[in-house]
Amino acid sequence: MIKVGIIGGTGYTGVELLRILADHPLVEITVITSRGEAGTAVDDMFPSLRGRVDLCFVAPDDAALQECDVVFSATPNGVAMTYARRLLDADVRLIDVAADFRLKDPATWQRWYGMEHQCPDLLSEAVYGLPELNREEIKKARLVANPGCYPTSICLGLLPLLENGLVATDDIVTDAKSGVSGAGRNAKMGNLFSEVADSIKAYGVPAHRHRPEINQTLSQIAAEPITITFVPHLVPMVRGIHATIYASPQAPVGDIQAIYEARYSDEPFVDVLPANSHPDTRSVRGSNTCRIAVHHPGQEGRIIVLSVIDNLVKGAAGQAVQNMNLMFDMEEKTGLAGLPLMP
Repeated sequence: MIKVGIIGGTGYTGVELLRILADHPLVEITVITSRGEAGTAVDDMFPSLRGRVDLCFVAPDDAALQECDVVFSATPNGVAMTYARRLLDADVRLIDVAADFRLKDPATWQRWYGMEHQCPDLLSEAVYGLPELNREEIKKARLVANPGCYPTSICLGLLPLLENGLVATDDIVTDAKSGVSGAGRNAKMGNLFSEVADSIKAYGVPAHRHRPEINQTLSQIAAEPITITFVPHLVPMVRGIHATIYASPQAPVGDIQAIYEARYSDEPFVDVLPANSHPDTRSVRGSNTCRIAVHHPGQEGRIIVLSVIDNLVKGAAGQAVQNMNLMFDMEEKTGLAGLPLMP
């Protein structure tokens, strides 16, 4: 059994990790930390886990975490980097579900996250945990930077186009919409039910923190610098991301449906829908699946890609467990085979 620790188990990503790992047949959850809830039984805070997770939250403790085989950090940005070196030195693998190791340039990190990186030398070692792009590197990694939710949906949507050089790299526009859980579990005025219900709004238009991560990943895929137009929106639902991506073909693209189907034919968690489909977020709720539909109306004008994920699963905890499975040479789908929730 793989001994697992979780740093920061009280947020939405933390409880989603617990939900998934509690059903993982090859994992033993041994420690869950929380500074504010130390001593509280996990199932007192999350009754959905009664009878499945028989642990109490504990204060962060290096000794307990260093007894683990792998640690997930489900903490706010800036926390995982304070643990990383000690865990790696103790031969513990680390999967950071926040953003501490996603950006390769420490100056870019400081600009977007407002703090100096505490272990910039580890940024080059960290593997960006998008299995559909970096599967072989993830298998050998001891430090994985789990992708953000928006970047996961957008990069998977664009991957076949950029790999094949089919679209102009200076004219990509993404309109993405997320449920409120993406903002975290802390109470904030703008996320209250009466503030969000019956409304939709854009936010972070000039400077959303996922923008440099998206640009960095798409540039890796295309092997050239890319900067896209990215506009996120908040919609009145709990879970889900819907990304609508617009790209201009720079050459005859041929059968674009076949290109997507071939690229993702062996990917266990990417589902390319039949031509003329329109995926909805409800179809992936609670699952680790990304569903994609691609449209090229009349084979002229822009290519339109629709990409949906559950932001807490494929956009966070589920993808983190998928990365753990790869790192420990397990079947990639282990613990992640659950079907989406309906309704």
